[in-house]
Amino acid sequence: MSVLRVIGFVIFAAILAAAIGAWRWGFPLRAETSTGVEALQKAKVLERLLERTASRSGTGAAPGFVLDPAWPKVLPHNWVMGDVGGIHVDSHDRIWVYHRPRALTTTDSGAQGVGGKNAKGQSVSPLGFPRDERRAWCCVPAPSVLQFDKEGNLLQAWGGPADPGFLETKCRAADGCYWPGREHGIFVDHNDFVWVAGNGEIDRGTNSGEYPWAADFGGDDSQILKFKPDGTFIFAIGRHGVTKPNSNDTNGGTNGTPQPYLPADFTVDPQSNVLYIADGYGNRRVLMVDAATGKYIGHFGAYGQNPVIGESTDPAYGGAWVADFKKGQLKPKYFRSPLHGVKTSRDGFIYVADRGNNRVQVFRTAEVGKPCANPDGDAGRCGFVREILVAPQTVGGTSGSIALSRDPRETCLYIADLTNFTVYVLNRDNLTELGRVGTGGRQAGTFHWPHTLSVDSGGNIYVGEVDGAGRAQKFLTYGGGSCSGTGNPKIGEYLE
Repeated sequence: MSVLRVIGFVIFAAILAAAIGAWRWGFPLRAETSTGVEALQKAKVLERLLERTASRSGTGAAPGFVLDPAWPKVLPHNWVMGDVGGIHVDSHDRIWVYHRPRALTTTDSGAQGVGGKNAKGQSVSPLGFPRDERRAWCCVPAPSVLQFDKEGNLLQAWGGPADPGFLETKCRAADGCYWPGREHGIFVDHNDFVWVAGNGEIDRGTNSGEYPWAADFGGDDSQILKFKPDGTFIFAIGRHGVTKPNSNDTNGGTNGTPQPYLPADFTVDPQSNVLYIADGYGNRRVLMVDAATGKYIGHFGAYGQNPVIGESTDPAYGGAWVADFKKGQLKPKYFRSPLHGVKTSRDGFIYVADRGNNRVQVFRTAEVGKPCANPDGDAGRCGFVREILVAPQTVGGTSGSIALSRDPRETCLYIADLTNFTVYVLNRDNLTELGRVGTGGRQAGTFHWPHTLSVDSGGNIYVGEVDGAGRAQKFLTYGGGSCSGTGNPKIGEYLE
């Protein structure tokens, strides 16, 4: 089936959905229901849509991508989505979107009335905006966890303060469940357990307790929560409310679990049932735990080192990436906050998105986590295989999120660049750039802070955005589902 035919079906479905929506709201439908389709065809919308979102390919072979403008469908109940802290496609091709209700503005949440008092005793909405009454019929924040199918239908929604009664019945402090102040990271493992976390801080305001929905447990986000698919709480890794890093902790959390601090991302290796955690914004390590118990297995820092050297609060082990780049110091011996993403491959590798250092490091799963020194960053030591710099001349944030293609050999590696607003397509065999998807903008098919991405079994990509963008987009694949050949070894090279 040609690309234009695929897009045509998608747009036709969108028009049909709009017509049904108009009937639902009681608006009169024109008798000539085909005129909308004819107008789109006459304006050559399909061709222009493909031109806007088509991949920018280099040498080698890689899949192409084009926006599916009808995904997801409009949310029910006047719900609206905030910044997307995580997105994941599970083994059943269900798409889980983990968004931040508390990132919405007063106009986004105009249908919220008075929710309580702020710290000054003023009447405010649940999000802390001044209110004396409901301002509009649209809109209200959706629950934090949204599950969709590939067609964009909402299958279920739960979690967080926007889900009435959830914090009182399913995620109770009495059971050790403290919903994060700022949603960040979601993963659904091979046993269908749902893992979520957060990176909220008192200093950000999300954990200040100064408005009705603000987290009020007296510290920063420092737990990873495990749920059943329906939102039933199972257990937590770590204690809530930690306020400082400890990148070598092994058992300081609740029930003898290790203590994360501002974790960013996680993945479960189905072959070993090990949960790998990009721990992340506060700590600077990859933490390894038993996904069945939450107990410590191992951890490692940059170049596989254990113990981890330096903390994010230590001036000698921080600062801005761009300062090191200008000095030619391109191999920092530590992960620089945030360590933002982690993924495993079927052939035994771990890919770590060291966003603060504009790089991706690769390790062998069988060799990491144990005490090991690698001060010079040598390949072949401590499980370290190699690293690639991603647009290193950029100020930071270029290696934000990573995903692997779903073909048998997982031949493509995708990297979302938050700062340059694109997704790089790499050949995973040689880690060269074969192409790019998207560019900066606010229009459909463009990106503003592409924060997280995932891939379904058909090779389609789902991207979630933050920094006020507050949306998830789907890109349909075409032209083959694998990557091969040699592209540009300079990932993210500036193109004029």
